[in-house]
Amino acid sequence: MILSSCVVNLVGKGWLIARHGVATPPTSEPNMHSTPLRAASIAAIVLALASPVASADAGKTRIGGRMFFDLSSLEERYNDTGKTDASSFALDVKRFYVDIAHALDSTWKLQLTTDFTWSSSDGETQLFVKKAYLEGKFSKAAVLRVGSADMPWISFVDKAQGFRYIEKSVVDRTKFGNSADWGVHLGGKLGAGQQFDYAVAMVNGAGYKDPGRSKSVDFEGRIAYLPSSRIMLALGAYSGRRGKDLESSPAIHTTQRVSAMAAYVSDRTRAGIEYFKSDNWNEVNKPTGDHAKGWSVWASQALGEQFTLTARVDRTTPSHVRDPRSAERYAHLGLEYSLRDNLDLALVWKNGATDSSASRDGIAYTRHRRGNEVGIWGQVSF
Repeated sequence: MILSSCVVNLVGKGWLIARHGVATPPTSEPNMHSTPLRAASIAAIVLALASPVASADAGKTRIGGRMFFDLSSLEERYNDTGKTDASSFALDVKRFYVDIAHALDSTWKLQLTTDFTWSSSDGETQLFVKKAYLEGKFSKAAVLRVGSADMPWISFVDKAQGFRYIEKSVVDRTKFGNSADWGVHLGGKLGAGQQFDYAVAMVNGAGYKDPGRSKSVDFEGRIAYLPSSRIMLALGAYSGRRGKDLESSPAIHTTQRVSAMAAYVSDRTRAGIEYFKSDNWNEVNKPTGDHAKGWSVWASQALGEQFTLTARVDRTTPSHVRDPRSAERYAHLGLEYSLRDNLDLALVWKNGATDSSASRDGIAYTRHRRGNEVGIWGQVSF
């Protein structure tokens, strides 16, 4: 109750709590576009401070991990310059997550997730922190996380879609959203039958790779309705300035994104559709604003005990204003084989294409990129 009173008092005085625990006043021109999300996020965080639930894991430390990899042949070419250097046959370790979780008591725990990635296209190896947060589980309806944690939308879609090791979901793949970010996160399940699943986040906006500070914070929220154990209906919204509102380069536009998803998920069958529309995602500091939109349709069906057929099609328009010729397409078809517990392999064909504006000798034309990739994708966890 003391913590609840503190939060209420701070909100009432119009102060925002910065990452390092220093109180900073809001800007003289608040971001009115994010007011509903801001109010909902703050109210939800205050309501989260309820009675804790018991846990048998107090004092335990758990270590786990997961690796995504592929061995594939890729051919990529442009209509004006021919084949690119990305055309190759190689092994990629797309992700290697290591999770460390330590339960402090029946309510609080610490979580650290490191991420390793290596790409044969650039030869660079990177090791960084993706998630690092303190979690307070006060009830099934209120799980609070402070630090870098999963954002409300992308992680939810990944769970519904499955096959994250083959490809990211459309918002993540096209970089119109962050999968994790630094801030305050709250989620849980509501209703007598827990048919409502919600998540809200107040974050820095630049993503988990950039914990830097700016003059404002961003807000993302998601509400899902589960009328049955197999049906999922979800709406999401994002508003903010993506950590780009700085004294040296003030924000000109506010980023906004709305998302929707409908999915059917069972033990053997998955099917769904996702849609998003974004304003000024890449134009926060640019004079001219822009709009983007896209959709994704996916399905998978188990064939026997070890095989699963999966297919997906994405279509996006990355720019309506700055590049009216822009278009992006993606599709894959795969057959997964569960070799053993915690080890899946999939034979996959991927097809991708982009269109963009170009000019040569004063003549404008549409530049096409086409790519085809065939190989083995896999995931192993422990």
